[in-house]
Amino acid sequence: MDRAVIDQPAIHDNTVIDTPCPPISRDQRIVNPEQSSLPVTSGTAHCKIEPGSKVGLIAGWGTYPIVVAEALAAQGAEVYCLGIKNHADPAIRKLCAAFDWTGLGKIGKVIRFFRGHGVSQATMAGKVHKVLLYERFSWLHHLPDWQGVKTFWPFFITRSKSLQDDSLLGGIVEAFAGGGVIVRPATDYVPGLLVELACLTARQPTADQWHDIQFGWRLAKAMGGLDVGQSVAVKDRSPLAIEAVEGTDQCIRRAGQLCPSGGFTVVKVAKPKQDMRFDVPTIGIGTLESMADAGGRVLAVEAGRTIIVERERVIELANRRELAIVALAAEAQKAAA
Repeated sequence: MDRAVIDQPAIHDNTVIDTPCPPISRDQRIVNPEQSSLPVTSGTAHCKIEPGSKVGLIAGWGTYPIVVAEALAAQGAEVYCLGIKNHADPAIRKLCAAFDWTGLGKIGKVIRFFRGHGVSQATMAGKVHKVLLYERFSWLHHLPDWQGVKTFWPFFITRSKSLQDDSLLGGIVEAFAGGGVIVRPATDYVPGLLVELACLTARQPTADQWHDIQFGWRLAKAMGGLDVGQSVAVKDRSPLAIEAVEGTDQCIRRAGQLCPSGGFTVVKVAKPKQDMRFDVPTIGIGTLESMADAGGRVLAVEAGRTIIVERERVIELANRRELAIVALAAEAQKAAA
């Protein structure tokens, strides 16, 4: 398939540009970043894997951890994995040199497991359903060990640190580093998962939907800057739903309930100061199924900073349900403006 640059409308932080994107022909759906005048940067660097290298993996919910484990194994790495209870798919075990289950509070166990297997670098992949932490007696499944108590003390006891995602996950990563395990972005090992600047589908946004994308982009970036969430659903430049602790799929379903006529746009972006080691924006089959069922029509994501899992299946489903998926680079557009 020929590859060509998308001439998307400029996206600015404070100004709506009223010029819609020109139509993109069916043979111009995917862009080759090397041919584009608009740079696409991921914020990560490819990490070459030597055969026999030992890499740790902390696996959360979803297909993403399995994709990462498969990619590491294909590069000749030995994968030592800890699956988070009630989250990780047990099927990941067969891809690993060693596997065990862990609770969210077992910081010391994670360090001992990795260091005991000679692992000094690790990555995290998959979602952690934070909403489960608010269920009654949830911590019975994730009781912290002593290292976990020390790590979480300023978050849950003294409240001297924020419980927002970036703060909490940053504290966990620092604890791992203190134990001799450096956490790297999963995209350092599997950079091909990052979506490129492109319209991925046969269908393209209409002029009105481009306006919604612009509006939703600024709104999502603002929410990300507050560490609230990464996704918003909008229609006619009006917010329908803003993602918080419930996650993207539930945010989309709520938009469908509030807008039964459908036709809304979902925008999912990286936070302005996104730490690519954790909580990287990710889309997959579940995202598209939620959109199709709720009546969403357009999904806009950030190129170079969003992971797409099972890409071929995602695109096939979007085309079959007549959805549009676009990956945009706001920074490059602002530089070109």
